Amino acid sequence: MIQAETLELLEWSRLCQQVATFAATKLGTIAARNLVIPQQSSVSLQLLAQTKEVYDLETRLTGGLSFDGIEDFGDALERAAVQGMLSGRELHEIATTLAGMRKLRRTLDSEENIPVLQALIADVRTYPELEQDIYHCIDDRGDVTDRSSDKLAEVRVKLKGLRERIYQLLNGLIQRQSNAIQQPLITQRGDRFVIPVKASHKDAVPGVVHDTSGSGSTLYVEPHQIINLGNQLRQLQRQEQREIEIVLMALTTKVTEVVDDLEHLLVVATKIDLATARARYSLWLEANPPRLIERAAHEYITLRQLRHPLLIWKHRHEEGAPVVPIDLSIRPDIRVVTITGPNTGGKTVTLKTLAIVALMAKVGLFIPAREPVEIPWFDLILADIGDEQSLQQSLSTFSGHIRRIGRILDAIGEGEYGSGGVREYGNSGVAEYESIENERVINTPPNPSSLILLDEVGAGTDPAEGSALAIALLQYLADRAMLTIASTHYGELKALKYQDSRFENASVEFDDVNLAPTYRLLWGIPGRSNALSIAQRLGLNLEVIENARSQVVLGATQEVNEVIAGLEAQRRSQETKANEAATILKQAEAFYLEVSQKAAQLQAREQELKLNQERAIQAAIAEAKGEIAQVIRQLQQGPQTAQAAQKATSGLDGLTDRHLPTKSTPKPPPGFNPQIGDRIRIPKIGQKAEVLSPVDDNGNLNVKFGIMKMNVALADIESLTGEKAAPLPKKSGAKVAGKSHPVVPVVAIRTSTNTVDIRGKRVENAEPEIERAISQAYQSGIMWVIHGKGTGKLREGVHEFLTYHPQVDRFELAGEKDGGGGVTIAYLK
Repeated sequence: MIQAETLELLEWSRLCQQVATFAATKLGTIAARNLVIPQQSSVSLQLLAQTKEVYDLETRLTGGLSFDGIEDFGDALERAAVQGMLSGRELHEIATTLAGMRKLRRTLDSEENIPVLQALIADVRTYPELEQDIYHCIDDRGDVTDRSSDKLAEVRVKLKGLRERIYQLLNGLIQRQSNAIQQPLITQRGDRFVIPVKASHKDAVPGVVHDTSGSGSTLYVEPHQIINLGNQLRQLQRQEQREIEIVLMALTTKVTEVVDDLEHLLVVATKIDLATARARYSLWLEANPPRLIERAAHEYITLRQLRHPLLIWKHRHEEGAPVVPIDLSIRPDIRVVTITGPNTGGKTVTLKTLAIVALMAKVGLFIPAREPVEIPWFDLILADIGDEQSLQQSLSTFSGHIRRIGRILDAIGEGEYGSGGVREYGNSGVAEYESIENERVINTPPNPSSLILLDEVGAGTDPAEGSALAIALLQYLADRAMLTIASTHYGELKALKYQDSRFENASVEFDDVNLAPTYRLLWGIPGRSNALSIAQRLGLNLEVIENARSQVVLGATQEVNEVIAGLEAQRRSQETKANEAATILKQAEAFYLEVSQKAAQLQAREQELKLNQERAIQAAIAEAKGEIAQVIRQLQQGPQTAQAAQKATSGLDGLTDRHLPTKSTPKPPPGFNPQIGDRIRIPKIGQKAEVLSPVDDNGNLNVKFGIMKMNVALADIESLTGEKAAPLPKKSGAKVAGKSHPVVPVVAIRTSTNTVDIRGKRVENAEPEIERAISQAYQSGIMWVIHGKGTGKLREGVHEFLTYHPQVDRFELAGEKDGGGGVTIAYLK
């Protein structure tokens, strides 16, 4: 009984009605209007899991889940189970429901991360054969079709022909007896066809009168000519009805064979639609899923920015005031919270909000609060809120409260006094009993998982006795209930926090400047009643208010109020500073985000520039490759001579100048002085070498690269870092030669290392061998090329090649004793 009273006090039926507006089917609407509150936490967890999965589906599916075609045919199943015949409309609803559930199952099976819903619908059977049979025999209006039975089709053909004959006879009669006819129309009375005949001309149309107009001026006559046809029509109609019933009964039999599966299908459809209604309502509330905590595991109750769902509905649909959220954070060791403060400040709303969201979590609804939402699962949620004064029962306000509180204590396990009974002892779950007399009988053990809500506890009687009763009651509940929230005006209850660590104080804030409540909940600070300030705001006579203030006894109460006022001011100051700090933090976060975005933009810009540069380089390379290929083609197509090769080389050098980036770094000034053992570079031949001797008077030095040794000019070397060698100081009286090649005479001695024989080869094939011979003969400074006399073409090609070679100083034909015109001697730089 007290649980039903609590639901009524919390206006639970209004919330259920709101949830029902989000249901898609009649089944879901009925279930939502009568939400069943689970008795086990496992059921609540299952419902919350269903709601969460549908919630996720609704956010990612266009249009959400579809329940098109799903109807409530539960009554039809009950009638089919007792061999009753179903109507065509009922059978059609069964078929559309089977089709709708099959479509719904396909949708759920195609989605991911919804194991609860998929498990719920996995064993649903939709019987496509039964659906097709029904669609074959029943049309969209619920009528039996001609194709359902050959006999039925035959009867209907006869009926159609008979009706046409009757209409033909009656239309002819109407034309012949137009003066006697009230209106030229054919109608029916019962199942007989009649025509309206004027009462004054009834003898003109002999027949059976089936009806008369209200004025008596019109008679509805069935002419004798069609009576027999009407009788035949009635017989055919009865035959048609028999055939229809045969079809319907056959389909009903098929339905009866799978009644259990169809009932299960309806249950699953209702559960899914109800989960969808819960999810859509939670989405509309902008609510978040609760996590059911264990207070025994030292977890806090955390409900930040909590709003009452009924007030949200009122604000959005009825243009009510904006909802002021409250914050609840209750330690696991707290068993009783006393809320104090002025009337109209929001104490009762706080109690109702906590109670209704605890019920919402139990039935699988999300809670309109900021994440994380953490709340225990309460076995019982009981409340004494409001005034139970009754003139009929001679109950005062105090009596009404005491009666209800008594029912609350009974519900959580407290028994009644009796003349006899048993006392229960518990040890490890084993109960022992003994007879007792005139003691309280413990019928059931206390329920430690209850949420008790008491509004104005101890009010309605003498303040001294009322406060004493309230203290005793709260201490009693602290031992027997998981959590008790009580609102009060008694100052004595504020001190319980300092006597028992299981108690906590909270208060509703009051704006002393505007003399109005803010509806905010403050924790850790008891509130003041502010009765005189509120009375003044409500317009009570100022003379009365001033007189009341003069009657207030200055003393401990006044000092406590001053202390509370100081604490409230300090709290407001801290909140102001906290808000300022939060603003600064928010600005810092925004600045950090802006800097991060700009850094990301710069990185993206750098990447884009690199990409553009790479694209430009690739384009230049591609263009250069094309030009190189063109030069090669020209070289292959033209005369393959040393002169052509030299032109091609010049063309490639031009490509290098156009496509390679110009080095902006200036070359280092000369100043390198090579020493024996230093590593140097010889740019002309692209080799690195080791210095073997100091620079001689002619500016030459001996170097070694690989196994080869050679003399090189000081001007032709540089350091590995690119520094040019410092020139030798000029000697007084010496004349500078016009050429920089060595003046030391070269001894023309022919050896195997400085001689190349290219006789019988083409110029283009001989040039690579001459190139290799030059590199081998570089140390000796002279090279012998044996080309033979022949036609002279090979000699001319060799001379042209040597003319443009950068390492050849000069060349000449050998003497007669060394081969004459068949041998060329090349002197190397």
